[in-house]
Formats: sequence, C-alpha cells, structure tokens
Amino acid sequence: MKIRDHLRLSKKRQGELVRVMQVGLVGILIAGLWEGNTGIIVNAFVGLVVTQLPALLKRDYDITMDVGLVLWITTAMFLHAFGTLQIPGIIDLSAYKSVWWWDHMTHAMSSSLVAATAYATARAIDEYTEGLNLTPRFMFVYLLLFVMAFGVVWELIEFFVGEIGRLLATGKILTQYGLDDTVLDLFYNTMGALVVAIWGTAYLSGVSKQLSEKLSLRTAE
Repeated sequence: MKIRDHLRLSKKRQGELVRVMQVGLVGILIAGLWEGNTGIIVNAFVGLVVTQLPALLKRDYDITMDVGLVLWITTAMFLHAFGTLQIPGIIDLSAYKSVWWWDHMTHAMSSSLVAATAYATARAIDEYTEGLNLTPRFMFVYLLLFVMAFGVVWELIEFFVGEIGRLLATGKILTQYGLDDTVLDLFYNTMGALVVAIWGTAYLSGVSKQLSEKLSLRTAE
C-alpha cells in the first residue's frame, strides 16, 4: 500500500495539490521580484522549472510519471522555495532561519529526488542490459554512496555560490551555516536516500520500465 492510500488522497486531489503549489511558486517568484531578492527569485524559478519536467518528459519522450511522483517533486521544490521567502513586515525571518528543522526536512526531500533519479536510471539499465543483474543489496549501497557523493558536491556548490554572492553583493542564493550544518545536511541526505532504497520499487518501477523500453527502441533504430 502506498502512502497516498494511507492518506486517502485520490489522483485528482494529488493533481490539485500539484497545481496549488505551482501557483504558490509563482507567488513566491513574484514576491522575490517585488523585493528584489535574488535568492528568492532564483530558488522559486528553479523550482518552477523542475516541476515542469514531468510534463516535458511526457510531451517529448512519452514518459509518464505517476501523479504521486509529480506531487513528491513539486512538494520538495515548493518547500525549499517557501523556506527562502522573507518579506519585511510580513515574514521577517524565512523558514530556513526561524524553523530549526526546515533545512533538515528539505535536504532529506531533495536528496530523495536525487536518489530516485539514480534508482530509476540504474533499474532501467539493469532491465535493458542482458547479463546485468543489480541485486537489491547492490542497489541499496549504490544509492547511499551516490547520494552521499552528490551531497558533498552540493555542499561545495553551496559554499562557492555563497562566496560569489557575497563578493558580488547579489544576495544569498545558497547558504551554508558552518561545519555542523554541513554534517547534518549530509546526514539528512542519507536519510532521504534510505527512504528511496527501502521504498523505491513501489514508486519508481513504472518509470524505470518506461526508460528501459525507450532504450530498447533507440537501440532497435
């Protein structure tokens, strides 16, 4: 049984939630433009772009994602963008600054998306390639190592982007809060990977199968 079944969310309701959060991202983008806050603008814009990827995959490659996956992606992007929102007199401190667990939550959710991408790709290659057998144990270790490595790269990106923003006085787009924060980020990244490693088959097998079929068709051509 999937999480949506426990929550009793129909596919229609999930689709509605996706659209509401996409509208919310537009609102956050407008707020960022109004305030001239580069960090809010960039994070909201990137979030909007990412939430459009499922539709682009459907249109250009005929790869259909379950609406639950689309909701998962959209929720991660919305929560991250909302966490940067700061409007003097209305929201004096962003959620990232005022809610101690916000950064941990968004890191876990974002890393789960990275792990999901790695999982779906590896499974597609596994199904497509004869003689290749990626065992559950291998996939478990692979996902953890992949996400941990990606997390380290991301922390480096955060550091350099933060320094560039400070030097150019363009405002904070990505922020690091010290070594302790980095260690916690990597820990929650691993938690996100664990979620996918344990429940990935239930949610991602459909996407993996479609990717495998696309690879087979491309080879046949």
